[in-house]
Amino acid sequence: MLRITVVDNPEGEKWILQGQLTGEFASELSTTWRSSLDRSTDRVRIVDLSEVTSIDRNGEEILRRMIHQGARCVATGIYTRHLLEELQARTQRQNEDL
Repeated sequence: MLRITVVDNPEGEKWILQGQLTGEFASELSTTWRSSLDRSTDRVRIVDLSEVTSIDRNGEEILRRMIHQGARCVATGIYTRHLLEELQARTQRQNEDL
């Protein structure tokens, strides 16, 4: 199960994710994210992964795309912080290849 909470404020949006970022839950995040981008692409979006308990390859891919589309991700766990560093590096390499 994945809980997605989006807090709107004048500066942008804060996305708080709780639970498993896996399988169909990752797909649900992707759909919600695309809907937010459709409304406005120029908002600051901070994604808090501090309460995410697991991330599979689907979740990694969704996060990579979100980072590519301007999301600023934060996390407290060692594994999740390391994963975010890897995803940001991959995104930068892909941008350099373009």
